[in-house]
Amino acid sequence: MNEGTVAATARQRRGAVGLLLAMVLLGVFPLDVLLPSFPALAEHFRRTPTDIALSISVFAVGIAFSQLLIGPLSDVIGRKCLLLAGIAVSILGAVGCLLSRDYALFLAFRVVQAAGCGCFVLSQALVQDLFDGEERDRLRILMVTAGGLFISVSPLAGTLLQSAFGWRASFWAFAALASVVLLKAGLFLPGGRPAAAGAPAHFLLTYRRVLGDFDFLGYWLISAFAFACHFSFIVISPLIFMDRLQLSAYEFSLVLLVYGAAYVLGGIVATVLSRRITPARQISAGLGLILLAGLALLCLPSGFALTPATVLVPMLICTAGTTIVRPAATSRAMDLYPEHAGTSASAGSTLVFICGGAISALISLSPADLQPTLGGCFLILGGVALGLNARINRRAAGLRHGTVAQPGRD
Repeated sequence: MNEGTVAATARQRRGAVGLLLAMVLLGVFPLDVLLPSFPALAEHFRRTPTDIALSISVFAVGIAFSQLLIGPLSDVIGRKCLLLAGIAVSILGAVGCLLSRDYALFLAFRVVQAAGCGCFVLSQALVQDLFDGEERDRLRILMVTAGGLFISVSPLAGTLLQSAFGWRASFWAFAALASVVLLKAGLFLPGGRPAAAGAPAHFLLTYRRVLGDFDFLGYWLISAFAFACHFSFIVISPLIFMDRLQLSAYEFSLVLLVYGAAYVLGGIVATVLSRRITPARQISAGLGLILLAGLALLCLPSGFALTPATVLVPMLICTAGTTIVRPAATSRAMDLYPEHAGTSASAGSTLVFICGGAISALISLSPADLQPTLGGCFLILGGVALGLNARINRRAAGLRHGTVAQPGRD
């Protein structure tokens, strides 16, 4: 390979990483940039802040269901055309939201935007297509870490947009960013069908196959439960910091900016652990931190008054755990069916968003205090995830010793 070819390959890989990170940004931006605008949205649509929080959960569930079709279709007709179509639909939904005057119409266009944003699930399939081995694992850690940083920075961006132009500005910003990514994907990604493309009519059978695999389902549920802990806090954080603690939108955005430090720390620890211990132990270590955060959320209210610190410190611990767990669990799940990367990514990501949306909605609507409810949720989800990880490890040991039948993974 000559120097020109090496340089071209390096540029292509940097271009691929840049596109994937942009997709991660657009995947979280519509959720988090609106958090500081909760009071303005509630006033504009004459609704309660709880109603506005529920719209975030509805958005997450909308993404989840759109992914069910996008992933399998991408295995058949290719990633590029579906990604471009999805981005275009998401822009249409965003423009509809900023023009809405009725809350029901606003929710309808949020669902349209969510349906388009479902195309960003293809980031996992593209990682599987374009990278191998340790490079693939490191990129997934980078994507989770970057996603956390974007989540932390988005509320500050939302605050600046809200104070300067009002809540509609966040939708204009999304439309502008999405237009840039649309152009980049159109220029960068190759067209054509994947090498392992199958028949469209078989996608239900493929879903049945991957979801019938205990290890595949177990790994994605572990990732989903870890995500649900993080996402539940994100959804209810305006209710705690802005409604109960009376922080301004700017103060709230600064609090979440500190939250980003946990993603950086978790990403560094995950990178180190991936080189030193097995994925199973990495998952267990991260889940241990989530359990510790749950205990802290339950115990701190009995000895301390509600302050930003008593909420934020446990959440920093939880977020570090989430950043350690998710890349390891996701990589193990995606490696099981590389020939069906789109379907695998859609099936898993749908579980992730359904769990995050449903659990966050239940917590936000809970009549009990949000802090202990969140802590109890962490303990339950972390405990179940630890049980799943232990069961998968026992099955793996059984396979090595011939006491468990090998599942069919052609």
